[in-house]
Formats: sequence, structure tokens, C-alpha cells
Amino acid sequence: MPGKVADYLRTTELEGAERAALDQGMTVRRGQGYTLRVSAVPAVHRRLLARCQPLDGGQGLPAVPAQHKARREYENRVSALAP
Repeated sequence: MPGKVADYLRTTELEGAERAALDQGMTVRRGQGYTLRVSAVPAVHRRLLARCQPLDGGQGLPAVPAQHKARREYENRVSALAP
């Protein structure tokens, strides 16, 4: 999970399984940012992805290009997971 997505999700209300997955993730430094390695079942990743929908700039909020790209990368990784 890209760091910008993880940072956003840490500021939102999450369910117990989602919060636990985020808290148990391992941070890996990547250049200027970081990646959070999260071990969870695909259903948890899909719920986390749904919760970071506002990063796309919906609901009257401006889209920040870096956040939009991070969400899109996470969406690509989640869609590649087996159901």
C-alpha cells in the first residue's frame, strides 16, 4: 500500500480488522516516500480501498495528483489479488 494511502487511512474511522491490518503493516522506505506492507485477506484490502475513495477528488474535494496516483496504484494491486 502506498504511504499516501496509508497516511489517509490512519486519519479515518476503520473497523477492527482494517485497523489491525494497518497497525501490523511493515514500513518499507522507497525514495522520498514509503510503502506499507499489509498482510490481510483480499476482502480487507477491498474495504480499505473503498474507504480511500475521497483521494480521487469526489464529493466536492479537490484531487491532489500524488494522492490520486497512490490510490490508483493501490487499486491496481488489489484488483490483481485472487478473490
